[in-house]
Amino acid sequence: MTDKSPSTKIGRARQGQDPALLRRLLRAKDRMDAASHEDWPIPRLARVSGVSEAHFARSFKEAFGVPPHRYLLTRRFERAAALLRDTDLPITEIAFQTGWNSLGSFGRTFRDVTGESPGELRAREKAASYQPEQVPACFLSAAHRPDLTIAVSEKRRQEADDNVNGPEEMEVP
Repeated sequence: MTDKSPSTKIGRARQGQDPALLRRLLRAKDRMDAASHEDWPIPRLARVSGVSEAHFARSFKEAFGVPPHRYLLTRRFERAAALLRDTDLPITEIAFQTGWNSLGSFGRTFRDVTGESPGELRAREKAASYQPEQVPACFLSAAHRPDLTIAVSEKRRQEADDNVNGPEEMEVP
């Protein structure tokens, strides 16, 4: 039986890759982490890593299990969820602080990924009775990390197909 967990997948990819390349990829990943609100197109990330664009995109996905854009979206949503949970900033301000150019695209994509609107998440988190200061920040981030195993556009297509086809009818004996 093989372990299909993400950490094992990343561990195997790292073992097969050149350590110098991994350091370069980590440099780009660290830059995205430090400034997730900025635009990080592949050409910029490739320059930070010192490799070609195609090689960067392929190697990043192999090393970390997700394409660079999806990794950046994950970081943006983690930050947005923390701001929604821990501050009273307006949702529009949170959208702009986390790298979105419009409230509409932020809200639509947030709902697609998390299953609830930013306002619904804020209301649910405010109603929950827990003490986040007693939980280490790394655990909170991991617990609230969205599962972006497929592209947001693919998820929308699947949901649209489900809505067009309607719920499957069950045969009654």
